[in-house]
Amino acid sequence: MLAVLSVEVRKLNRSLAALLAVAAPSLIAAFLFFLVLRGSRAGKWDMFLQGSTTAWAFFMLPMSVTALTALVAHMEHGPRAWDHLRALPVPRWKIYAAKAICVIAVVTIMSGLNLLLSWASVSAAAAIKPAVMPTGTIDVARMLVLNLKVTTAATLLIAIQLWTALRFASFVPALALGIGGTFFSVVATSAKEGVFFPWQMPVNMLAKEAWRVETALALGGGLGLLALVAAMVHLARREVL
Repeated sequence: MLAVLSVEVRKLNRSLAALLAVAAPSLIAAFLFFLVLRGSRAGKWDMFLQGSTTAWAFFMLPMSVTALTALVAHMEHGPRAWDHLRALPVPRWKIYAAKAICVIAVVTIMSGLNLLLSWASVSAAAAIKPAVMPTGTIDVARMLVLNLKVTTAATLLIAIQLWTALRFASFVPALALGIGGTFFSVVATSAKEGVFFPWQMPVNMLAKEAWRVETALALGGGLGLLALVAAMVHLARREVL
């Protein structure tokens, strides 16, 4: 399994995954920089960092997962490399499992980068305009746990997107699914049923109601793992992709 994973990591290094991993959190950081710079008084550190986490979970994470899974799948669909991969003396499920692990790892790294870049952008804005220097201290442990929950709740979303991207040679179905899911998540933000919608599960980690957090985390993480297993079994049994 380690050998298969190392191959996937090398493939990602040669792709645009690294650029995507930096670009998406950077957009949130840039927005936060100008938001703080336009302010007239100081806010609290937790407010800014939780705001960046909300933007990440609400919109940027689903769109990043859509792009990343399409990219990972297209690395094989594009050059028609599936016949070669599936002929290797390696259990087929390991090939798909390695891709899933890499996608989840990249999303986790992006969540951490979002926090780091958000802190850097707010600090830079405060250096330019000292009057808006945030007050209070940063509860690093709480923010890390919150972002870990966001990533865990996104497991079902990742599983659905990756399954679709690997199943269809064209990138259109996966992109359409990701864009559609994000759109309905945005327009139905206040819907109570959103806790059961995969694209809204990550942002529900910031809900004030404990039951929403617990339900979304259990469904997103638990059903997400089951969906990943189902995807591995289904794709490994298919003879043609």
